[in-house]
This record gives sequence, structure tokens and C-alpha cells, in this order.
Amino acid sequence: MSVVGHPARALPAQAARTAPPASIRAGRITRRTLEIGIVVFMLAMLYLPLLLLAAFSFNDSIILSLPFKGFTTRWYTEAFDDPRMRTGLTNSIWIATIITPICLVLGTLTAFALTRMRFLMRGGVAAVVGAALVVPWLVIGISALLFFNDDLPLVGQTDLSLWTVGIMHVVCTFPLVAAIVSARLARFDRTQEEAAIDLGASQAQMLRRVVLPHLTPALVASAIFAYMWSFNNFEISYFVGGPDYTFPVWAFSTLRHGQNLPIVNAISTVISLVQVLLVFIAWRIARPRPDRGDAGGFMPMGGVG
Repeated sequence: MSVVGHPARALPAQAARTAPPASIRAGRITRRTLEIGIVVFMLAMLYLPLLLLAAFSFNDSIILSLPFKGFTTRWYTEAFDDPRMRTGLTNSIWIATIITPICLVLGTLTAFALTRMRFLMRGGVAAVVGAALVVPWLVIGISALLFFNDDLPLVGQTDLSLWTVGIMHVVCTFPLVAAIVSARLARFDRTQEEAAIDLGASQAQMLRRVVLPHLTPALVASAIFAYMWSFNNFEISYFVGGPDYTFPVWAFSTLRHGQNLPIVNAISTVISLVQVLLVFIAWRIARPRPDRGDAGGFMPMGGVG
């Protein structure tokens, strides 16, 4: 019987002709499985050590081995009862809190200068700024130690303290902010700025209503990285801190004695959880909100001027 006039009978045959061959379907499944496997492997490499750290912080033993000897929280009590830990933690928090906005300002201004201005030796300036991102912190820390111990013009020899730690953290961190913001500015369509000016917006209004909303994700990411870089920095803080110390330096000195390992595990678990929570909060703040008209950090032009 002819199937002409009966399109419903022709659908299975047509679907059979348009369906991809079995080899293509198998290739897609294999590729998808490989992608999922790579993601799971990377997540395990990143977070499995943290999970093990948290697990052993509740083990009633100073040895990191299985099986567990017993469940305890006394390592957390001993960690927070240690006055040197509290001092180092407080110093790290204060330094990171102070240098983060400074690095945001310096890095953003540097990014604008490198991406929006044309001047002599612009490439050389960009190379000097970016050098701090590739030079090892160990080399920077030793160089800073020699620098501050030398007789500086008009200043003389500088005493090592938290001030020198903060100065070097700014020097090493603001280039990261400049790199992140520069990447965002390089993808920004400058015709939006010209449109805002044509609609009567001033330079300040154009920056506030057009440029800054576009830079919000980059600024939030820069703030997170700047804070974490400063808080977790050991090499520079160790060499230029003098008698003062930060949390990573305290952890290093404490780990010289093996019986203190569970204490470092306990406080490190708390700090890791707090850092993950801060990153999640920052992501919630910076993510685009369609109900407000945001699109990747860009706000509508309505009302400008």
C-alpha cells in the first residue's frame, strides 16, 4: 500500500534516515563521559585535600592515618586558645582588608592607563607591571628584605614590621587587579561610552552608569583574589615581617613541631570554610540579574543624563 497521503506512516522511516549513525552517537557519549571525568578529576584534585584536612581535624590523634582513633573537637579549642594564632590571624585579616581597596584603586587606574591611553614605552610599563605576576614570591621576598635593610634616600634603613609587609603585598597584588580589569576593558565596546556622551551624560555619569557596571564582575573577582593573595602569602611576609608575623608565618613556625599538626588542621579548616563562603557571597552579588536589566555587568542607558 502506498504511504502517500499518510504522513504519520512516513515519520518512522524519515526519522530512521535522519538519525545519526551509531558510531557518531557512541563518539558523543565517549566525549561527554571524558569531559565529565576530567571535571570530576579536577574537582577531586582541588577539594579532596581540603576534605581530608577537615576530616583529620576531628581525629583524636596527632598522626594523619587511618583508622581514626576517635572523634574530638579539642584541636579547635586549642587553636583558638593560642594567643599567637589569634595575633597572626588578626594581622593577616587587617593587612588583607587594608591593601585590598588600595590594590583595587591602583590596579583599576593602571588598567585604564594601559588600555585607554597611548604613551611612550607603554609596552615597557605593562611589562614592568606584569613582572610581579611571574617573578616567584621567594625572589621578591628576598629582594624586599635586602631593599629595606639598605640605606634608603631620605629615609635610611627601614625597620621590618607589618607596614613593610603591607607595602610589599600592595606591590605584588595590584598588578593582578590591573590584569583582570584590563582584560575586561579590552572586551568593552567603547561605542557605549560615546552613546552615553551623545545622550548628554557627563564623564562622571558615563563612568558611573556605563563603565563601572560593566567592570563590576572584574572588580569583585579582583577583590577576592587580592584579599586571598594577601591573606595566604607566606614568602614575602616571612622575609619582610621582622618581629611581626601573619597567619601563614605562624602556621609554618607551628608545624616545626609535629604534635601541633592537628591544631593547624583545625584552624585551616575554619579559614577554608570562611573563604569559600566569602567567594560564594561575592558571586551572588556580582552575578548578572535579568530582573534589574543587568547583562554581564552592563546597566541600561535609560535615565542617563
